[in-house]
Amino acid sequence: MKQSKNYKIEASSFDLQQYLKRIKFSGEIELNLKGITKLMQSQLFSVPFENIDVQAGKTISLIGDDIVNQIVAKNRGGYCYQINGIFSLVLQEIGLPHYYIAVRPLVNPGQNAKTHLAIIATIENEEYLIDLGFGGNSIREPLKLSEIGTEIKQGFDTFTLIKTEDDEYLLQILIEKEWSNLYSFDLNPQRWIDFKPANHYNYSHPDSPFTQKLIVVLQNPLGKKILLKNAVKSVTNGVIEVTSFEDDKLSNILETEFNLKS
Repeated sequence: MKQSKNYKIEASSFDLQQYLKRIKFSGEIELNLKGITKLMQSQLFSVPFENIDVQAGKTISLIGDDIVNQIVAKNRGGYCYQINGIFSLVLQEIGLPHYYIAVRPLVNPGQNAKTHLAIIATIENEEYLIDLGFGGNSIREPLKLSEIGTEIKQGFDTFTLIKTEDDEYLLQILIEKEWSNLYSFDLNPQRWIDFKPANHYNYSHPDSPFTQKLIVVLQNPLGKKILLKNAVKSVTNGVIEVTSFEDDKLSNILETEFNLKS
């Protein structure tokens, strides 16, 4: 069946080899779980989750070419629509079947609209959740939807998927021996254009977490770095270290710790 316009993100300027160079990916892309995991982690370790433009009061574009320009040409990051959007362009290019889902974040009580975008991809005849854009608690590998109730170790984080009374999936993370809710979702496919209202909310509404404070996260093979108000929280092999800095050092911190030029 022919897909209608705006079903998926489109970008005439997207070049797979330029993208692979941006994320420091080497070798051939394999259309299996190992190959997609390598691709996903290469992007996670190279492209920060960040809201610098939101904090600067800018409009966040969902136009594919704008996203490619920001992440590939300008060496920047973004939030879920940009980060998962460009990964969708990659999956389209390599021919991996996938679709978008609307996700309900549950981290901040009371802010429970479906404002997050994630991907469901078919890898080796199994459906997997793919999400590179949920900040510090993003999954680091495709997560098999059939593994309901299983503890899933990814690096030094442990996740689980459960089914709710509403027949939705609930993603949880283990923090200090307790399960914390991250987000819930169903498998109703969404079109790229369906996320325009949620994107507008995320970059402009005063209740959006992205308008309230600067958020920067960069994953790495041993853990992750998270920008707090005046500190960098480094998680390495499960060990947490927090380093404070003065306000006038922010630009230097963004460049040295997160490879970002504001």
